Amino acid sequence: MAEPTQHAAILPGATIGILGGGQLGRMTAMAARSMGYDVHVLDPDPNCAARVVASRTITAPFSDADAAAELARGCDVVTLEIEQIGRHALDAAAAHAPLHPSADAVYIIQDRVRQKRWLAEQGFPVGPFREADSTEAIAGAVADFGASIAKACHGGYDGRGQVRLAEASAAESAWAALGQRPCLVEQRVDIAVELSVLVARRPSGEMVAYPPSRNHHTNGILTWSVIPAELPEAVVRAAEQLAPAIAERLGVCGLLAVELFFTTDGRLLVNELAPRPHNTYHHSERACATSQFEQLVRAVCNLPLGAPHVIEPGAIVNLLGDVWLHDVAPDIPFALGVAGSRLHLYGKGDARHGRKMGHLSTVGETAQEAIGRALASYRRLSPESAVAAGLAGPPPALRSADGALLAELAAVDRGDAAPWQGPDDSDPDREDVG
Repeated sequence: MAEPTQHAAILPGATIGILGGGQLGRMTAMAARSMGYDVHVLDPDPNCAARVVASRTITAPFSDADAAAELARGCDVVTLEIEQIGRHALDAAAAHAPLHPSADAVYIIQDRVRQKRWLAEQGFPVGPFREADSTEAIAGAVADFGASIAKACHGGYDGRGQVRLAEASAAESAWAALGQRPCLVEQRVDIAVELSVLVARRPSGEMVAYPPSRNHHTNGILTWSVIPAELPEAVVRAAEQLAPAIAERLGVCGLLAVELFFTTDGRLLVNELAPRPHNTYHHSERACATSQFEQLVRAVCNLPLGAPHVIEPGAIVNLLGDVWLHDVAPDIPFALGVAGSRLHLYGKGDARHGRKMGHLSTVGETAQEAIGRALASYRRLSPESAVAAGLAGPPPALRSADGALLAELAAVDRGDAAPWQGPDDSDPDREDVG
């Protein structure tokens, strides 16, 4: 990827265009508004979550190049909140306004096979994977890998478009479930901890990385997230080195979320990339000196990046549509009685199973206190949902005394299972300057 070109800052009073008007676009638009920018969005849904914040909403498919060009003509810069934008639409927007991140970077990320190949070719750590375009190809991969997961190449967020396979005999049903389309087959790994690192980079080349976030998923959907991650310093250092290396090699301007697995045998592996704000950093709005949404505005407008450090430990718990589908309505006043809690709703009309409707956020003196408060608030809001999600018990111990996990983490701290340290040609002493 070419180095970013220098250009002047885009100052408040200008208009930012956002491809996508979901909750990430809504929260980005709110941050942009608070900084004095106007906001236009493009989304297929005429009642998208960002509509109430944007001064103009273009209703069109993400593949509509003419609509993307129309958005860009009225804006000083264009960014995105979802990577599944058609390549022609990205190119059309870029022809009329600066587009951050670039069409080339988004193109690599938006296809899971293409993304995984790029990561492997660049020397970044990934687990065993294979592209499959038939039942037989899936069966062959599972026969070689053992327990695997097949993922649709495009879309399929929040656990959708993914099939777990224990043996090759399940390949036919997996191929059918994925719509008989090419897919990515990955060997399942034993995960000790799921974490992510968010990187911000602006056209001048300045780059900052947020401390790792520790995350927990249920059925492929993020359940809770907490920062700081309460992980051994060696793991934190490796993650904070790995994520910026990927962002710089990819040439991303804007945000890049790097989802990582820390395995039980001491490896740090890249799971997936997202060139946009990320669910696992919603707590940054309260826990960090600069929220991810303000940071995106700063980055795409080529303003000095904000400090990413944690000023107070914070946590979030996602609120799915299921919370509103029980016989007992969610008890919002009771939930907000938990110290440090706050409710964030996205303005979506219909509550559906698995649909992200909002989140609860909390802060505390420690990460353990923050996640404990977040889960307590969630249990108060909807006891039935807490039981269904397996969150009715005590909060997880972030510094777990579980023998096997503790031994593996200690091995990394000692250096017996040293995590990834960057590509051979990386220079850990180089400083990025604006």
